[in-house]
Amino acid sequence: MRLSVRLCLAALAVYFAAAVFGEVQYRVAQIRDVTPEYNRVDTAARDLPPSAEHWLGTDNLGRSVALRLVQGTRIAFYVGVLTSLIAIPLGVVLGLLGGYFGGKTDSFVVWLCATVASMPGLLFILAIALVVGKGLAGVIVGIGLTTWVGTCRTIRAETIKHRGRAYVLAARTLGYSHLRIMFRHILPNVAHVALIQLSIRFPSAVATEVFISFLGIGVQGEPSWGVMINNARTRLWQGVWWEMAFTTLAIFVLVLAFNHLADYLRDRFDPALRSERA
Repeated sequence: MRLSVRLCLAALAVYFAAAVFGEVQYRVAQIRDVTPEYNRVDTAARDLPPSAEHWLGTDNLGRSVALRLVQGTRIAFYVGVLTSLIAIPLGVVLGLLGGYFGGKTDSFVVWLCATVASMPGLLFILAIALVVGKGLAGVIVGIGLTTWVGTCRTIRAETIKHRGRAYVLAARTLGYSHLRIMFRHILPNVAHVALIQLSIRFPSAVATEVFISFLGIGVQGEPSWGVMINNARTRLWQGVWWEMAFTTLAIFVLVLAFNHLADYLRDRFDPALRSERA
């Protein structure tokens, strides 16, 4: 494994640990029915630069930027994981059905992909979020239901390649059901595509949530990275740079780590690339 990949995995491990710590902090505050520390207002400590007491400084209400960044990481992992649990299975199932059966089933899957892909993605997410309700649930449902098309198309193409291979023909000859052939024989051979799609979709979902929260439609009352950027942008001209800088840096490192990991997984598991290297 390359050193750069190890560094990416180490960075993601740090993010994951921060998300777990943030979840514990959030749940403890809920159980005790108190204002969590990252939301406590301290007007005497407003807009303090990074120091030994406040490592990443404070915002305009005296709240710790470091603690709020941790909570932003928690929300980012919520969005990345839950939207993937919606989009990846949906794309895999539809891709398998269309690629395996062909004919009218495939035509319907292709039409559905083209229809969803033709809609302005952000507007579609905003519409779903407004219907479900402002907050994290609406954002998760909206992103999950609008980002499965790429996974579906890739899985469909891989399934079309596999459905005529010897092991599938042998399974049909033995009288195995279509569901067994699709999910016990073809799916393990195309699972690497879903893994690569997961590593690509995760940072994309996080970036979408950041933008929606920046617009004020996403998570409410919690320090999402988008909320923090929106809160910090009005104070840049006053020289208060640390909240914007550290939040942007956190997003950049997360997206960079996932993108580099996706490239590694594609190089490692894509059979076509393995054949070219051989």
